[in-house]
Amino acid sequence: MTDYTKPLPKSDPVTAPFWDSLRRKAVEVQCCEDCNQFLFYPRAHCPACGSRALTWKPVSGRGTIYTMTIVEKTGNRNFKQDCPYVVALVELEEGCRMMSNIIDVTPAPQDVRIGMPVEIVYDAVTDDVTLPKFRPVAG
Repeated sequence: MTDYTKPLPKSDPVTAPFWDSLRRKAVEVQCCEDCNQFLFYPRAHCPACGSRALTWKPVSGRGTIYTMTIVEKTGNRNFKQDCPYVVALVELEEGCRMMSNIIDVTPAPQDVRIGMPVEIVYDAVTDDVTLPKFRPVAG
């Protein structure tokens, strides 16, 4: 896995529990103890009520495509071999939204659509970093 050439996320004290959960293949996101809203991306306070009472909770890893785009061309040489590929905002069953790639689908408008059910896939790109990706739910 040492030949991975794409940019990698940087873990910090706020985001570390998220990245750790991906390495364990058991995705967790923050949940506000005061208003019970699940939130993503990791942050120090709840965007809905401002509370700092946030805990990490497991989520299903299932959701639907909220919006998406097909990347046909890129100026970044590290991603050129992947074109075309799908980038989507996935709304998890728990209500928060996560930006990611949709894999295992032909990157064409007739094959990937808003509202499509998807599930998480754990992509261990290095020994230390596992990325969340999503694929269509079978059936």
